[in-house]
Amino acid sequence: MTEETPGFDEKPDVPSGATSDDAEPKAAPSSEGASPAGDANAAAVQVAGLTAQLDQVRTALGERTADLQRLQAEYQNYRRRVERDRITVKEIAIANLLSELLPVLDDIGRAREHGELVGGFKSVAESLETVAAKMGLQQFGKEGEPFDPMIHEALMHSYAPDVTETTCVAILQPGYKFGERNLRPARVAVAEPQPGATQADKGDSTESADGNGKENGGPEEG
Repeated sequence: MTEETPGFDEKPDVPSGATSDDAEPKAAPSSEGASPAGDANAAAVQVAGLTAQLDQVRTALGERTADLQRLQAEYQNYRRRVERDRITVKEIAIANLLSELLPVLDDIGRAREHGELVGGFKSVAESLETVAAKMGLQQFGKEGEPFDPMIHEALMHSYAPDVTETTCVAILQPGYKFGERNLRPARVAVAEPQPGATQADKGDSTESADGNGKENGGPEEG
């Protein structure tokens, strides 16, 4: 018999639970990490992208802020315009109402001048005048004040020796105003200086000066 050499054809004993793959040596893991230069480039690109996005956000924020400021300014102007128009409309309405009351106030004034403002009529008249004054009605026009064509209306004209300029010598109908609005001019009688009064005064002054000069002159020759 041929003698077999033990160990050549037989497989080595493998421990229980282990596979043939475990018995083979494993390959060394390959290094898959990126280089430092690649990491820096990727970070730079990312930062550039974020910077661009931030600039876009800042630009959009600036535009929205400008729009908001413009809207606020327009709203404030609108509010001021509405308030101004409201005050103007209110003043016009009050002025119209007071203008309608002027004939009644004239009747009250004439009744007072004639002594007819008595009893209950006096109380009502005074209450009406008080309410009109509270609403802003002001009466103007006095005797002796200079004539102003902006607030006076001359109905009568005369000459007087005791005035040096055109003067209101009688108030025929008082004027009224509301705030800066003249509701009605004061109707007055005016007097002007007499045409020759100024020249006559100058002549008298000259003659007086000449007379004084003769009296104060030097001694007469004998």
